[in-house]
Amino acid sequence: MDQTPEVEPQKKRALLREALSFIQGFTGRIVVIKYGGAAMVQEEFKKTFAEDVVLLQSLGLKPVIVHGGGPEVNRVAVTHGITPKFIDGLRVTDLESLKLGEMVLSGAVNKEIVGSLLAAGGHAVGLSGKDGRLVEAKKLEHETHDLGYVGEITRVNPDLIYTLIERGYIPVISPIGIGLDHQTYNINADTAASHIAAALSAQKVIFLTDVRGVLMDKKLISQLSTQEVEELIKKGVINGGMVPKVEGMIYALRHGVTSAHIISGMDHHALIAELFTQKGTGTMIVG
Repeated sequence: MDQTPEVEPQKKRALLREALSFIQGFTGRIVVIKYGGAAMVQEEFKKTFAEDVVLLQSLGLKPVIVHGGGPEVNRVAVTHGITPKFIDGLRVTDLESLKLGEMVLSGAVNKEIVGSLLAAGGHAVGLSGKDGRLVEAKKLEHETHDLGYVGEITRVNPDLIYTLIERGYIPVISPIGIGLDHQTYNINADTAASHIAAALSAQKVIFLTDVRGVLMDKKLISQLSTQEVEELIKKGVINGGMVPKVEGMIYALRHGVTSAHIISGMDHHALIAELFTQKGTGTMIVG
């Protein structure tokens, strides 16, 4: 008699046991998710992401989303005759670019994410870093270039987020900050996610990207320490737009966050696999 049908239930039981141990450990914990890259563009991945976030909440976690929106900001900028320019992974932002960026990020992109979460059965609220002075910032002084209205975070005031998550809402935050002089600033979304995670004393901060994690010789590195990350930056193994991500992760880890993760947003249910399996799917960075 063919016994193969018995294997699948055994695997399912093993997976459930493994997941249960993680679920019990994460119940009531805050998880900050930086949502960006192609996962924000392709419909199938947008739907999967929303479903996974709502599932996390139903399992007792408290998800907080900080989103980017670079591709859409670029598209709108080009239609207005603006050529996007980046230096060290940071968007050069003049006044017109700032206005367009805020319109796209805090408007269209933010509300689309909220809509996806609502459609998946969640209760989501969209806001920007300006709301309630959630993210305070000042002009970022680059060593060699004037980046315009790019902000450096000076303070995160998390009370509004705490109020929302304690009432069962999923906060969806756009990376726009405000200065003490009431000037609006464009904030790197990776940096915003890391600082918000630190202010919330989150259990984890997770970055959804277009790559599986940190790669060396095209092979995934499943776990790194902050010291190893700094060495890889010096060697140029980690470069470009990945640098602000890992620097933000290091900041979060040194300010109370337990672990930081980079995963591919184009792997179905990678978020669930990273959180609830021992193997995970991407790169985990610890202090």
